[in-house]
Amino acid sequence: MNTTSTVRFCEKQNSLNSKKGRLFIISAPSGAGKTTLCKLVLSHFPDIIFSISYTTRSPRSKEANGADYYFISQDDFKDKIKEGKWLEWAKVYGNYYGTLAEFVKKNLALGKDMLFDVDVQGTIQILDQYPDSVTIFIMPPSLAALELRLKSRGSDSKKVIAGRLVNAKKEMEQKDLYQHVIINDRLPEAAQKLISIIKQHRSQR
Repeated sequence: MNTTSTVRFCEKQNSLNSKKGRLFIISAPSGAGKTTLCKLVLSHFPDIIFSISYTTRSPRSKEANGADYYFISQDDFKDKIKEGKWLEWAKVYGNYYGTLAEFVKKNLALGKDMLFDVDVQGTIQILDQYPDSVTIFIMPPSLAALELRLKSRGSDSKKVIAGRLVNAKKEMEQKDLYQHVIINDRLPEAAQKLISIIKQHRSQR
């Protein structure tokens, strides 16, 4: 390899190594299908890193530590708040949820794209640190349809469902904070729209 070729090769390698990852943030009211859509995205883009949140709530049926959430105690969570280790965190329905800042920073430095499943409050906190994140809000067809979905899950009491609906309305009123809004009326169509949005943004770098 001559000197010119060597220089070009090194420049190309430096360019590849310096490419930073991008954050894709997905928010939705509880019951709008966000979890299912995130799983479909990850199956389509296996190289995207899913940001697994930490939580102080107890695991639900079939949830696994390190796969769905990292389950920790409230004392551990609060210690990390004091130490400033969370990129974003919130207290929802009496439980804490958060994302470790160092985990995100490390993956972005390695050029890894990351997918986030967080609420509106978490999105605002992440955008404060990473304003170039791609934000997507998933809407249910209507509040009535959302209520039916929540009831069909059979995992929450009437009181909890009522609280989720109140919170859903507040979150839906903030949808304009997001770059993209998808109505999840039919899952296959919503999934295709979401995949297309992510593919478009990944191709722009």
